[in-house]
Amino acid sequence: MEPERYSHFISEIKEFLPSENIYTDSLRTLAWGTDASFYRIVPRVVVRTRDAVDVSRVMAACSHNHIPYTFRAAGTSLSGQSLSDSVLIVAGKNWRKYDLGTDGSVVTLQPGLIGAEVNHLLKPYGRVFGPDPASVGAAMIGGIVANNASGMNCGVHANSDRLLVSAEMILADGTILDTGDEKSRAEFRTSHPDFLRRIEELRDRVRADKGLTEKIKYKYSIKNVTGLNIRPLVAYDDPFDIIAHSLVGSEGTLAFISSVRMRTLGDYPFKATAMVYFTTMKESCNAVVALKKLHATGDDMERTGEDLMVKSAEMLDYMSLASVGDPVFEQYKKDVDAGLIDGVSPGDYHNLTALLTETKAATEAGLSTRVKAVSDCLSSFSLYRPVSFTTDATEQSRLWAMRSGIFPSVGGMRPTGTSCLIEDIAFHVEDLPEATVKLQKLIADHGYHDACIYGHAFEGNYHFILNQSFASEKEVERYSEMMHDVARLVTEYGGSLKAEHGTGRNMAPFVGREWGDDAMKVMHELKDIFDPEGLINPGVIFNDDPECFIHNLKPLPVLTFDYSRLDSLPPTISAKEMIEGAKRANKCIECGFCESHCVSCGFTLSSRQRIASMRTILALRDSGNDKALLDELTGEYKYLGEQTCVTDGLCSTSCPMKINTGDMTHLIRQIGMMDHKQLYKIGEFGANHMAGIKKCLRGVLKTAALGHTVLGTSAMTRVCEGLNKAGLPLWTPAMPHSRRQPTEKILANQNAATDSEEIPTVVYFPSCINQTMGLPRNTNSKRPLVEETVSLLQKAGFRVVFPKGMERMCCGQIWESKGMIDIADRKSKELEAALYEASAHGKYPVLCDQSPCLHRMKKVMSSVSLYGPVEFILTFLKDRLLWHKTDRRIAIHLTCSTRELGVADDFIRLAHMCSSSVLVPEGIGCCAFAGDRGFTYPEENRYALRDLRRQVTDFGATEGYSNSRTCEIGLAANSGITYRSIVYLVNECTEPKHTNNI
Repeated sequence: MEPERYSHFISEIKEFLPSENIYTDSLRTLAWGTDASFYRIVPRVVVRTRDAVDVSRVMAACSHNHIPYTFRAAGTSLSGQSLSDSVLIVAGKNWRKYDLGTDGSVVTLQPGLIGAEVNHLLKPYGRVFGPDPASVGAAMIGGIVANNASGMNCGVHANSDRLLVSAEMILADGTILDTGDEKSRAEFRTSHPDFLRRIEELRDRVRADKGLTEKIKYKYSIKNVTGLNIRPLVAYDDPFDIIAHSLVGSEGTLAFISSVRMRTLGDYPFKATAMVYFTTMKESCNAVVALKKLHATGDDMERTGEDLMVKSAEMLDYMSLASVGDPVFEQYKKDVDAGLIDGVSPGDYHNLTALLTETKAATEAGLSTRVKAVSDCLSSFSLYRPVSFTTDATEQSRLWAMRSGIFPSVGGMRPTGTSCLIEDIAFHVEDLPEATVKLQKLIADHGYHDACIYGHAFEGNYHFILNQSFASEKEVERYSEMMHDVARLVTEYGGSLKAEHGTGRNMAPFVGREWGDDAMKVMHELKDIFDPEGLINPGVIFNDDPECFIHNLKPLPVLTFDYSRLDSLPPTISAKEMIEGAKRANKCIECGFCESHCVSCGFTLSSRQRIASMRTILALRDSGNDKALLDELTGEYKYLGEQTCVTDGLCSTSCPMKINTGDMTHLIRQIGMMDHKQLYKIGEFGANHMAGIKKCLRGVLKTAALGHTVLGTSAMTRVCEGLNKAGLPLWTPAMPHSRRQPTEKILANQNAATDSEEIPTVVYFPSCINQTMGLPRNTNSKRPLVEETVSLLQKAGFRVVFPKGMERMCCGQIWESKGMIDIADRKSKELEAALYEASAHGKYPVLCDQSPCLHRMKKVMSSVSLYGPVEFILTFLKDRLLWHKTDRRIAIHLTCSTRELGVADDFIRLAHMCSSSVLVPEGIGCCAFAGDRGFTYPEENRYALRDLRRQVTDFGATEGYSNSRTCEIGLAANSGITYRSIVYLVNECTEPKHTNNI
């Protein structure tokens, strides 16, 4: 009967959802069976919803068939609350609408927005989103609110529960209720009078019990997300407010949160940060108690109504400091071993503890006052070094990044094959010194000598991380005993077993121990009001299995690639980097921080899901078990995992362990290519006949242009889409014309002047694609990019030199992407030699006009100084030109390589030097064109740029600029405007400053 129920369910939802939004295949259900926790639960069905109507109908279908379901946003949850063995309803990439109001003080947000994106949107208003979990760069609003996540600068006063104004939700029966809309409230009063009556009766019954009321107030005076949120029953009179606030911290067990309306906080323009080092942990805790008593007064008081002098104090024990490579801790170790620290034996480093402290103010004078007060307070304690605050933004970012990276960094240091576990508890601040020391001893007594304790000490909230093996019953039992002892310790002090990460499966058996029978009865009744059938996220918060926290443990097998297959490859930089990068993937703890920068996330697989899937595939291969499943997963991974990984490397930019899943994909392609000698021969032929290949490509472009002229756009598009389905590259109207090699007149520039110190010289290497493709369509440009670039350089007085034989040269990027790393490196060496010669042995700078090519060149070349257009213009041309801004509205696209090269801000600055109206579209990262892959997999390019046309249209941009020709083709096809190199805009908006240009 069970399979039949799911078949009926799938048939029902296929009536309104496209098939591509419903996953039942083995690979994607496996991939979605992981989150940031140490559990693995594989869903039967994954459903990607588009809007509230979709969710309502899916929930109704689940109810019809009595099938449990779970909601999920980003899946950075740490306690297994976003997993399901039934139906997983995903609200991610399609749920990104927002309304910032008139001044950003109250905002309306859908659940698919990432927390950091909201802060970016609020920055012009001088506001910030209150909750700031360490995962704010990846966690979505739905998960932040549903878990009542807080964070490093977020005390109880600024969590989601306190800042929520109203919520739109979808209830178990499919009803859509917006508690902030009077019409919706009125309709609900008519349709659900019993629901409201039961909420009011529960409220009154709780308030009538004075002991329970005081317990609730006391428990929520510190961070507490254990169990359902019952604070609203004593905090609000209006039943609609109680309903809305009950969803906060409910972990998706009561209803689906389709949007929230929340207050934001004022952001202070002045802040000072200090990492303060104490000689013992207890001393640091005593300092926190003292800091909590400092209060600000006068006009510079906190805008949030809080009058605390200190905004945050994050504690890091010695293992935390070690995990992130803190230089002060490294010096402390040296001092200890040298006998320079009184009373500390060599090799004993466990006493050093740090507090990352920050104070903020509305004025510079106010900040100075606060820094002095905090410094005076801290200086009275036993310190390893004197207190030193910094106001330097770069240094502040470094300190906070160090704190944010502890969990993934510790996870990356774990022994291969073990899991990384994190729990968070809270004590009342007055209990902190005694309870913290007991906690540290308790963990050590259970044999967790590499565990670290850190967290929001200012709120009495600690996290502890354990690297745990579940390979034996003995290890599982050790973990179980430790968790029971932690529960005893926390309840002894009246603290919280879960302070901000959600109850989940890991703490579900202990909720009753913390709250007692009276509060548990209230929570069960609240659950029954919202979810009478008990179908929403079962097993989370409420679980009848007292050992559920040690079941469904996630395996993290070693990625056992056959590196011996690569023994024939030359030991080049690229090969070494690829292999080391693939091995680094073993450090992945599947936290999901990477997914905010993964362009295929929500389309096929994300970076995290690729690693999780490959772990299973390789483990099946090595075990020899279930060959049918292995063949199925391997076949599905070809497209979902390998072919649609754009290998842009952006995933590594938000991964604390800097894991580049593209390295793993390159390795998979390289190993796969070793068995295809014929393809290798084709690659060799192309490498040896680059000039001929470029000529052939020009011929193809000419033929396509002729076909377009004869057939017209509509017919040509239909024909080419059909050919693309048959496996041929896709032509679109955005394809440019072909172009000739640079004319003799252009090439003659290299001999136009003698080698003179008075004449600045640049070696210009046009990329293969710009040697082949001419002007983009629908543009007023008169010159192809090579000629345009030479024109700009000459305007600034530069002599232009081209490398000899450049028609045969290539950076090697195309071969690297295909899995022919040895050919790629050989072509790179050929090009480097030519550039070295042309640059007078590295004397002259080298300019490349294509950012992906430049990125590879910088990675493998060391004998020449390499620049892209943006860097070269700002470094060498800016002061040699007169600048005139245009009033035309323009859009710019920051390519992946631009971001990875660290020149994204420079690109934006250069665009603003040329135009008074510049759009940098929100949420547009990698365009997924990925060299030539946009021709063969255009569907991914369309997905990546799905929000671009709307933003371009709303802004009124008439043209776009970037620095990668292939990216520009995809951008033009999906935006409705032409994209060109930024060189065109700079050339238009400048004129020579001097008249002695050559």
